[in-house]
Amino acid sequence: MENGNEFSSSLSFASSSDFSTAGLEPSISLDLLSLNRLSASLEILLLDAEYDYSDAEIEVERIPVGVNRCILAARSEFFHELFKKGHGSSVKEGKPKYLMSELVPHWRIGYEAFMVVLNYLYTGKVMPSQPEVSTCVDESCVHDACGPAVNYAVEMMYASATFQIKELVMLVQRRLLNFVGKVSMDDIIPILMVAFHCKLKTLLSHCVQIIVQSKIDDVIFEKQLPYEVLSDVNSLRNKSKQDDELDSVEVDHVKTKRIRSIHKALDLDDVELVKLLLRESNISLDAASALHYAAAYCNPKVVNELLNLQNANVNLRNSRGYTVLHIAARRKDPLVLIRLLDQGASVLDTTRDGQRAVTICRRLTRPKDYNKTTDRGQESNEDRLCIDVLEREMCRNPLAVDASFSPMMVVDELHMKLLLLENRVAMARVLFPLEAKLAIQTAQADTTEVNSSDMSTEQVKRLQFMRLQTLEKTVEKGRRFFPNCSEVLDELLVDEKVGTLLLDKGTPEERMMKRKRYMELKDDLMKAFDKDMAEKKWNH
Repeated sequence: MENGNEFSSSLSFASSSDFSTAGLEPSISLDLLSLNRLSASLEILLLDAEYDYSDAEIEVERIPVGVNRCILAARSEFFHELFKKGHGSSVKEGKPKYLMSELVPHWRIGYEAFMVVLNYLYTGKVMPSQPEVSTCVDESCVHDACGPAVNYAVEMMYASATFQIKELVMLVQRRLLNFVGKVSMDDIIPILMVAFHCKLKTLLSHCVQIIVQSKIDDVIFEKQLPYEVLSDVNSLRNKSKQDDELDSVEVDHVKTKRIRSIHKALDLDDVELVKLLLRESNISLDAASALHYAAAYCNPKVVNELLNLQNANVNLRNSRGYTVLHIAARRKDPLVLIRLLDQGASVLDTTRDGQRAVTICRRLTRPKDYNKTTDRGQESNEDRLCIDVLEREMCRNPLAVDASFSPMMVVDELHMKLLLLENRVAMARVLFPLEAKLAIQTAQADTTEVNSSDMSTEQVKRLQFMRLQTLEKTVEKGRRFFPNCSEVLDELLVDEKVGTLLLDKGTPEERMMKRKRYMELKDDLMKAFDKDMAEKKWNH
C-alpha cells in the first residue's frame, strides 16, 4: 500500500531478518548490528507488557500509554522541556499523566498515529501505517488521496512537528506535498492548516497556490482559513481579476454582501431573520445557496426549518457541482441526511468527478470507525449509520402510505393504536437510542405530546389523533431508514399484528375477543420488557 510504504523510509534501521553485512567494513557492520539490536531491545519496552517500566502516562483517545521519560526527553527537546516542568495534568499511581489533547491542541492525534511516533522515538524505525486508520471503506478507492489517508498524514505531521522530531517532519511533509496535487479541494484545507500551524512554508505555499486557482467559494475560505492565510489568498485572487471586469465586480460585491448577511443569520440560528433578509434583498434561498451553507455549518434544526419553508430546491447544485446531499455527506450528520432524503434529495446525483453522496461518505470513513461495534441499548456508530442510510435509500422501494386511520376512528380503537405505537417507540428508545432519536426528530414526534389537563373530550381526541399520526410517521421513518432495527422491534412486538386486526370488520363480539386477546399479549410482552429492563439495567 502506497501510504504505508512511503512512511517506511531510509530513516528506519534495517530489521534483523533483513540485515546483511555483505560488502561493508567489519567496523561498520558491527556498528549497524549493534544499533539494530539496541533498537529491537528498546522496542520491547513498548510491545511487551512484561517489560513495562514506564514512569509516566500519555492518554490518547482515552487509552493510557506508558512512556519512559528518560527516552523521550533524550530524543525530543519538546519532551525534555515538558518533563522539566514537573507533573502533568494529574498523577496516577505515582506516575505523572499527560493528555494528548493538551500536548497537541490544534488537531486530534489518534492512538495509532501516536504509537508510530512513539515507536520512532524508541527505535529509530518508522512503522507502516495501519490500514484501519489510513484508508477508507470504499473498495474502489486506491487510498492515495482519500480523507482518512490525508487525515492520518496530518495527524503524523502535527505530532512530529509539535514533538520537534525533524526527521519525521521532513518525511511526512514529502507525503503531504504528494497529496496536494491529488486531493479534492475540501481535503486540501486540513493540509493547509497543518502547514500553517507547524510553520511549513513550502507546503503552505503549494496549498495557497492550488486554492487561489480553484473555484472554491470565498465563504469556505472565510469559515475555515486563518486570517493571515485568508488575507494572502484574497490578495492573490484579486490580482488575477481584469480591469475591464470592475463594473460586474461591483454588482457582484453588492450581491455577495447580501448573501453573507443571510449566512450570518444562519450562523445565529435565526431563520426569521433569514426570511426578512430574503424579502428585503430579493435574493432567493437558492441564489444564496442557503441549504448548502446550512448543511455544511449549521445546526440540524436550522436545516429542518429551511426545508420547512418549502421554497428551496433540495437538489440544487452549487458552483462546484455539489448538491446539498453531497455537502451533507461530507459532514456525516445522519439527521441532516435523513431530513434531506425525506424532502426528496436525490441519492443518485453525482458530482462532476462521478461521486455520489454514499461514495463521498465512504471515502471519508475509516475502517476503524465503520467497523466499531455497539451493544444494543448504546448509541449506534454514526459513521456506519450515515453510509447505511444512503445505501438503503439507493435500494429502497417506495413505501405505501398507511391509510388505515381517519379522524372518524372510534375512541377505543384510537386509544389502542396510540398505546401500541407509544410502546413501540418507547421500546425503540431503549434498544436503538440513536436511530429512535433520528426517527422521532425527523417525524417531529417530540412536539406532539398529549397533555389532557383542562381540555374537552373533543380536544383530547383531536390531540391524540395528531399524536397518532406523528408516531405512525416515526415508525414509517424507522422502517425506511433503519429496517434492521424495525425488524427487531417487529419480532418483539408480535402483538402489533393483533392490534391491527382490531380495525378489521367483525361483529361486536368478535372485536371484543380480539381486544381481550390483544390486551393479554400486550401485558405479557410488557412484563418481559420490564424484566429485560431490570436485568440489563437499561434506562429510558
